[in-house]
Amino acid sequence: MPGRIRNRQLATKIVEADEAARLIPAGANVGMSGFTGAGYPKEVPGALAKRLAEANAQGDPMKVSLWTGASTAPELDGALAEADGIELRLPYQSDPVSREKINSGRMDYIDIHLSHVAQRVWQGFLGPLDVAVIEISGITEDGKLIPSSSVGNNKTWIEQADRVILEVNAWQSEQLEGMHDIYYGTTLPPYRRPIPLTDPRDRIGVPYLECPPEKIAAVVETEAPDRNTAFKEPDGISRAIAGHVLDFLTSEMRCGRIPESLLPLQSGVGNVANAVLAGLREGPFSGLTAYTEVIQDGMLDLIDSGTLRMASATAFSLSPSAVDRFNKHADEYRSRILLRPQEISNHPEVVRRLGCLAMNGIVEADIYGNINSTHMMGSRIQNGIGGSGDFARNAYTSIFVTPSTAKDGAISTIVPMVSHVDHTEHDVDVIVTEQGAADLRGLAPRQRAKQIIERCAHPDFRPALRDYYERSLAASYGGHTPHLLDESLSWHRKYLQEGTMRV
Repeated sequence: MPGRIRNRQLATKIVEADEAARLIPAGANVGMSGFTGAGYPKEVPGALAKRLAEANAQGDPMKVSLWTGASTAPELDGALAEADGIELRLPYQSDPVSREKINSGRMDYIDIHLSHVAQRVWQGFLGPLDVAVIEISGITEDGKLIPSSSVGNNKTWIEQADRVILEVNAWQSEQLEGMHDIYYGTTLPPYRRPIPLTDPRDRIGVPYLECPPEKIAAVVETEAPDRNTAFKEPDGISRAIAGHVLDFLTSEMRCGRIPESLLPLQSGVGNVANAVLAGLREGPFSGLTAYTEVIQDGMLDLIDSGTLRMASATAFSLSPSAVDRFNKHADEYRSRILLRPQEISNHPEVVRRLGCLAMNGIVEADIYGNINSTHMMGSRIQNGIGGSGDFARNAYTSIFVTPSTAKDGAISTIVPMVSHVDHTEHDVDVIVTEQGAADLRGLAPRQRAKQIIERCAHPDFRPALRDYYERSLAASYGGHTPHLLDESLSWHRKYLQEGTMRV
């Protein structure tokens, strides 16, 4: 058959988005595709949001619980949240409407390590999955599903859902076929076996998602782009942070701790990450690989320059210009990029075996190296932990990066004690700001404090941090990790009361 739906049986199930959305009952647990704005369903969520809004307006409250791979886009997260249609959200979000409802207590949110989501669903802790809504780029003659620009938890959603709704998106490149590696060998204890992956280039699965045709309740045809947000050009602070990271990696290479090809890279999304990746093109590195969650502009640039020979991920996160470049040359990229389920892209066993170099952003760090990645002033969720925990605890080297100040200098991101802990000091090897890099490996808490204050804190806040630390040495209940409990969160309290942490 012509077009993207080449299977005759499934072609008979083509419906409009409104009809497909009516298959989702009130109170359902709904698993949708999508990871960092890539590969999410484009039509059914909007139709569902309209239905939810109408029901709520008529005094017949209707909500669903929404599970995805990670963040999605305004036309999914935003639309459903705006309709007041989400009871529970997991495992990660970055939508401002959802964030406001979560922080005002009108939406429940479970922030989960991304590698844990599939396992939690299989274990039954989240309840049954009623409906899966999955974007794909095509259906083969024999009914296999060609994934689109993200894989995320799609394999698990399809396997666990009672019924499946497919969105076949003709906007996605046909050259995506063959770029995926879907591993069907995971299982629960006591039947687990090692993941047979020893190199980012390894293929251990099949290129397609599989679903019994009788489970597929509807097929919706779409042609709409992913949410592709342009990255800002790195500013001076981002370039300074990137320079310190690159100096650190160069030093590690010259000390013989890592090879010239480094170790597989994992990088969070953002301007600092892209600045680091840009710097790798100019450094003394070659033959690099990546084992990460998302492929962003900087990695595409490294592939184009020949610096990066292979990238394994679960999704793309590209600017509009990078998407155009990818779509024009997708056939060439297919031999250099693999997209896997996130339970494999973030699998702690594989991360530890490969010895990844992990680089992730943060909200704040304290003087002993504890990291807050998720909450503003201890209680307001920003986005979520995402995959940073999967990599930080298991990486060969775990690097956290942040500007030393925020809110035009009113906030110090280096504080006496973090207001929320996502990564304990035990999982943090290096902290980098534009001021410098603090290598914390092999250091006791008091040694770490001196390194972080002197190398990472902004000069405007450094004297106050020194003063806090010195007084803690003299007056703390214990001397191992000295703190003044009546002052340790006073910087946050001062900001909430006065709008600044400055003395």
